[in-house]
Order: sequence, then structure tokens, then C-alpha cells
Amino acid sequence: MQSNELKDLAIQALKDLKANDIQVMDVRKLTSITDYMIIASGRADRHAKAIAENVVMEAKHAGEAPLGVEGLQEGRWVLVDLGDVVVHVMAPETREFYKLENLWSEDNKHRKPLPEESV
Repeated sequence: MQSNELKDLAIQALKDLKANDIQVMDVRKLTSITDYMIIASGRADRHAKAIAENVVMEAKHAGEAPLGVEGLQEGRWVLVDLGDVVVHVMAPETREFYKLENLWSEDNKHRKPLPEESV
């Protein structure tokens, strides 16, 4: 399955369980580890867990078993690694704290290192 199709599959799986604030980032210019980073929120830990489980199930049904799933037990932050697409499903407070959208935005690619990073 092409990365674009996998991205669309993941987005639909998120929408099917009413994920909130779905953000899709094309990170091909920023990293070689994946093509797309998708970030979404659940209403709470339990909702985030159910959403991530749906992404996993839909990917498996399409013949694209995840390479890994992390955080499913707690549900505060679940990462589903589909290879060319990485999906993060978070509880609202976790998403607000980590602000992954800012970390992976193209605006940050020109960030200067902090003094301790340049050593």
C-alpha cells in the first residue's frame, strides 16, 4: 500500500471513532523515518486507547500490520507505527503538554540548537 493510501486509511480510522483535532504533517523533508505524522486526540485516556485500537484493526484488515504499538495500556499517548505513517493518539492534556505539532512543523527545521546541544 502506498504511503498516501495508508495515511488516508489511518485518517478514516481516526474519524470513525470521533478523534478530535486530527493533524496530518508531511515530514518527508524533515526526516527519513516516516513520510507522514498524524496526531489526534481522544476525549480521555480510554477514548484515545479505543481510537488507537481502531487504527491498528483497520490497518490489519487492509493487510498492513503495524510495525509497533506503544502506550496502549495507559492510553495517555498511543503511538501506532505503520512504517510510512506514524499515528499519535493522545489524551488532551498530554497533547497540550508535548505539542508535537510544534516539534514536527517545518518552521522548526531552522531552529538553532540550544547551547547545551551544540557541545
